[in-house]
Amino acid sequence: MSTTDTPADEVRLEREVRPLKIGPLTVDPPILQAPMAGFTNFVYRQIVRELGGAGLQATEMVSARGFLAIEEHSDAHPDRLWGVKEEARPLAVQIWDNDPETLAAVGGRLAHEFGVSVVDINFGCPVKQITRDAHSGSYLLRDPDRMGRIIERVVAACAPTPVTAKIRLGCTRDCVNAIDVAQVVEGAGAAALTCHGRVAEDYFTGHANWSLISAIKPHLKRIPLIGNGDLDSAAKVVQAFNRFDVDGVMIARAALGKPWLFQQAAAALKGEPVPPDPSLFEQRQLLIHHFELVLQRFGELKGTLLMRRFACCYAAGRHGARTFRTYAAKVSTPGEFYDIVEKHFPRDAEPAP
Repeated sequence: MSTTDTPADEVRLEREVRPLKIGPLTVDPPILQAPMAGFTNFVYRQIVRELGGAGLQATEMVSARGFLAIEEHSDAHPDRLWGVKEEARPLAVQIWDNDPETLAAVGGRLAHEFGVSVVDINFGCPVKQITRDAHSGSYLLRDPDRMGRIIERVVAACAPTPVTAKIRLGCTRDCVNAIDVAQVVEGAGAAALTCHGRVAEDYFTGHANWSLISAIKPHLKRIPLIGNGDLDSAAKVVQAFNRFDVDGVMIARAALGKPWLFQQAAAALKGEPVPPDPSLFEQRQLLIHHFELVLQRFGELKGTLLMRRFACCYAAGRHGARTFRTYAAKVSTPGEFYDIVEKHFPRDAEPAP
């Protein structure tokens, strides 16, 4: 997709965008919040929900094997599932492993005990601990037949809760097999397919190839196609629908520092005025609100350490971001965190009464 910085108000939707159907679930608007390990925890999802605009949210990806191992030794569940049972719906939980029975056992629990809206299977993670060490995530793209067996078992275990799959274009640039994989995913009973527009070996370098994502659509007979990659503005979300054959979009990394992006994209799809980015003062208030929610959930020590990564995301694209990140990456107490926010998001940014 083009990296144009065209303002959202200057990009007009040229076709009808309908709510997304994932099995019995209606996702409206058809804008999904991506699952991202280390980031899309309960607090982040709460922030996004407060701001609005995301049609379907997702947890961090959960190791199916780890889920069962924790339960074997205690009555606890993985920390990434904290609050999920009581959380607002719709909500997807993404799971990963390479064993059909393990994934089916956990998927069934999520569907019937946790009551999640969607069980998503990760076939796209490129991280070496997942691919090389665990032969899971995007590693499985080289074995579509195994993917099919996994999906069939999880679908049977989760019914009637819909099961979806998230993939990449392929493992390497020499093996772009997303069309073949997509047909296997659909044939195995999945209710939707999300494709990230890079191959696994690219990680997050270069640009997502939306033309290759779009090329998948004519080969799907019944399930929707969701595109993912490089959506960092409302204008680009509109362009994705205008230029490419997708039924929905998934926003990932860009929304970590701009959780209001979902709200802006949703307005653009409705043809409404796109809300401007929050003022510096409003961003300061949101950052503090986020931090206070993290402290409530994780406590002062763990919460402060966890907030380091989020604070760095909020600074992206701002003047002085590098300096702010340098300090934010070292904070260890709430006092230190509030101090750097005071210096880099000053109170005098507050508008006059």
